[in-house]
Amino acid sequence: MRIVAIINSGAGSFTTFQRSGIVKTISAAFQQVGVDAEVRVTKAKYLTEAAKEALLSGADAIIAGGGDGTISTVASVIVGTDMPLGVLPLGTLNHFAKDLEIPLDLEEAARVVAQGKVTAIDVAEVNGRVFVNNSSIGLYPQIVKRREGLRQRFGRNKWIAMLLAALMILRRFPLHQVRLSADGETLRRTTPFVFVGNNEYSIDLFTLGTRATLQDGILCLYIPNCSSRFSMLKLTVQALSNSLEQATDFETKSVQEVWIETRRKKVRVSLDGEVFRMRPPLHYRILPKALKVILPHYKSIGE
Repeated sequence: MRIVAIINSGAGSFTTFQRSGIVKTISAAFQQVGVDAEVRVTKAKYLTEAAKEALLSGADAIIAGGGDGTISTVASVIVGTDMPLGVLPLGTLNHFAKDLEIPLDLEEAARVVAQGKVTAIDVAEVNGRVFVNNSSIGLYPQIVKRREGLRQRFGRNKWIAMLLAALMILRRFPLHQVRLSADGETLRRTTPFVFVGNNEYSIDLFTLGTRATLQDGILCLYIPNCSSRFSMLKLTVQALSNSLEQATDFETKSVQEVWIETRRKKVRVSLDGEVFRMRPPLHYRILPKALKVILPHYKSIGE
């Protein structure tokens, strides 16, 4: 088995391996499980180009090493092809890897690539951009944008900058007037955010933010009807008390595609933690079983 491993040099765990050499460390992990790995380290802005080159290289699989943004970028190149995607969780949160039960340990993740099974899963897209986890407009992309500004100007720690950015944005509590069109129905809402998940996300307290399956072929929309910080705080308390499903000011909707319109000429949109500016209407759609991934042999995701 010959693979090409594309490693994001800006990934959260990258510096952990730098002292011993990331290429040597990852190559050794694959050698131990009998896999011939060509390791290519690149900056985030060159990930798409690196993935395109790997797709033409004749490899048996392409491995993405990094966080959710890295995986999403590589996946966007190989979606719709027969090329399997393997995952080395080298990011900070690694939501995608956790949903697929891929071990966070490097050696064990390499073993999954060597001994796992190839399964087709759903991905989603908005205005042609693919994402594997989720997308949103409103509070979160604005907080991320402010966080990055704080880090560049003051060199803040990522999590401290995130906290400060959240406090700044929540103090203003910007609202979006949106029109959502799906399944022949149109909804008009004033909301702090709209969250679009690739398949259904749990809103149960103990499994919050996880997915039981990536094969249901649906987008799941989450829309809070909050017009003030107090109502948002109330909704947060309901989430923490595991009563979000009973909340009257929180809507969920399952669709295969949706158009979201706003009055703004451009809107910040987050995709798997990365923020882009897009021109409305935002056209979201699910791409059922469009991506082949290598899973642990014991993992079931709804098949």
